[in-house]
Amino acid sequence: MEQWRFLNTGKSSPEVNMAIDEAILIAHSQGLVPPTVRFYGWDPPTLSIGYFQRVDRDVDIAKLRQRGLGFVRRATGGRAVLHDRELTYSVVVAEDHPLMPGSVVEAYRVISKGLVEGFRRLGLCADMVSLAGDEERQKFGLPGSAACFDSPSWYELVVEGRKVAGSAQLRQKGVILQHGSILQELDADRLFEVLRFPTEELRRRMRESFEERAVPIHQLREPVTWEEMVQAFYDGFAAGLGVRLVEGELTPEEKRLAAELARRYASEEWNFRR
Repeated sequence: MEQWRFLNTGKSSPEVNMAIDEAILIAHSQGLVPPTVRFYGWDPPTLSIGYFQRVDRDVDIAKLRQRGLGFVRRATGGRAVLHDRELTYSVVVAEDHPLMPGSVVEAYRVISKGLVEGFRRLGLCADMVSLAGDEERQKFGLPGSAACFDSPSWYELVVEGRKVAGSAQLRQKGVILQHGSILQELDADRLFEVLRFPTEELRRRMRESFEERAVPIHQLREPVTWEEMVQAFYDGFAAGLGVRLVEGELTPEEKRLAAELARRYASEEWNFRR
């Protein structure tokens, strides 16, 4: 069975979290490290936005700062995510790896098997649902909101009939980076408070629709600890990908790269570029 590296890097600042993901991607592209699954958290709680989002249109920076939230622009696409009480995962693997299909959509489906298996290990009914039909898109996707969990894709991870994880993917230097949020709890009021909407009525409607579709684990079963989530999804990714995960550490080169990249992710030039 092929061995992949597993990293549990704990909680870090928004710029460090994004820098580590990119540093792993670069190191893997250079053949310095094996395919890697990483788990991490956020300190402080942070709003991340997709690479193509416009801050002035989508985010109320004044309210975000009043609430003491961190802020960062991801290198991946997608929409805004409030990272707080969650387990965040990332998977870094070469595009030409035998496990990886050529298309972005199919690679997303394969990587997300690890999520499916993780939720099942928490005793939850989880599956990947195709959004090829209009009915499925209407049920699980809500276009028009800045919130990530409303963003439809060709496949949706559905747990107990609702969306419980949001993911985004980047391909660069011949490498796939997919990362996403696995929610323990969800504070929709705080998320929608720091997002901009043309009218308060639209904000209210979007929040209500969001809460109908997105759900944290703690609404589906008794609460789980961070450690229980780590174990469930560690086992889940190993089973879903058919690999053996071996605990490891960031290499000195990855740490050097991450320190360098963190300066970019902390800069206004990067975060407010659009």
